[in-house]
Amino acid sequence: MAIRKFLLSVWEVVEVLLVALVSVFIVYGFIAQPFLVQGASMEPNFSTGNYLIVDEVTYRFRDPMRGEVIVFKNPNNESEFYIKRIIGLPGESVDIMAGKVWIDGAVLAEDYLPVGIDLHGESPFKLDADEYFVMGDNRPRSFDSRNWGPLKKDEIIGTVRLRFWPLNDFTLFSATASPVSDSSASK
Repeated sequence: MAIRKFLLSVWEVVEVLLVALVSVFIVYGFIAQPFLVQGASMEPNFSTGNYLIVDEVTYRFRDPMRGEVIVFKNPNNESEFYIKRIIGLPGESVDIMAGKVWIDGAVLAEDYLPVGIDLHGESPFKLDADEYFVMGDNRPRSFDSRNWGPLKKDEIIGTVRLRFWPLNDFTLFSATASPVSDSSASK
């Protein structure tokens, strides 16, 4: 009788562990995963040591939006992951001129950037139907679409939804599109 109770107890522990492992596998593989920020390319908004939760589900139901911060595979080395902000959307023309980003001839409003940030590069890009233009918020120290070109949609892992470390920087992120001002501004 004691052996039977012991075996039932062991079986219950095994069942709980199996359910937990399967749940973690499903969540980690298909819904969300943690991401550790390394590098200065997204400062001051994201810093080395920030732990984030990346939503892998949203882009199965809708397309990425301008202004969202995403995690994706490095187009030159798929074993590395980058974090950047979506600047240009499929089919758009992105021009970097006079220290500003222009989308289809209109200045992109980027209120998430610090005032007076230096934007280098003078390049035009025309995005195809499945391409996005991404840039780091720390424009002088970011290796991004200005260097290696547009990002294919299938390289995107997901969008950042939560910063949970450090605790004093705990932040929930929602989808917010960055507006493009009218084209009357001078280039």
